[in-house]
Amino acid sequence: MKPYQHVAIVECNEPLIAIPTGFFAFVSPHAYQQLGAPYGDKSPFYLRQGVLDRLLVAQQTLQQTHPGWQIQIFDAYRPVAVQQFMVDYTFSQLAQAEGRNPDTLTEAQTQALLHTVYQFWAVPNVDPKMPPPHSTGAAIDITLVNATGAVIDMGSPIDEISDRSYPNHFAASLNPSEQGYHQHRQLLNQVMAIAGFKRHWNEWWHFSYGDQIWAWLTHQQGEAAIAKYGKI
Repeated sequence: MKPYQHVAIVECNEPLIAIPTGFFAFVSPHAYQQLGAPYGDKSPFYLRQGVLDRLLVAQQTLQQTHPGWQIQIFDAYRPVAVQQFMVDYTFSQLAQAEGRNPDTLTEAQTQALLHTVYQFWAVPNVDPKMPPPHSTGAAIDITLVNATGAVIDMGSPIDEISDRSYPNHFAASLNPSEQGYHQHRQLLNQVMAIAGFKRHWNEWWHFSYGDQIWAWLTHQQGEAAIAKYGKI
């Protein structure tokens, strides 16, 4: 178990709704759908009502200092079946990158690769007490686009399995370009924090509100909070 999974959930039963077009940019085609991930009758662009309300606040805050810029949504709601699909896919990709057949790994090799995968992907747990964050409708993966629609360079792509994904990876760099990446990440974090979101410690792109990660991070800052969004 990860520390945040010990946080109790008091489900508020808020609806899961489609993210409206016109306010945000969207990644299209969606990467996981392109791979065949089983979303069923939902799309990746759904959130709980309260989370969407806060995302709209973040977008408005961004516009105040960067007119014409938009939050670009890479991924939001993710059924547990999709979480399992992407964990399996990532595991296979990492094994192949190491020149190994994912079907013939030893138990030790399998566990070592899974350890790497689970630094960036939540366990696809069906236990309602420990849902993957995206399966609650309270987590979202995002970046920024400028007024011309160009994607802002954050120094690494979303979902990269490397240290470059850590939010402060470029913070101490003396390279001007890398300092630029850090400033872009800081801007994204600032507008999301103003709206009440918390950023994942390993992923510059992952933010949540109201789930177990959000409550756990809030506790770390000495504030009281409960998780109010469970698995959908």
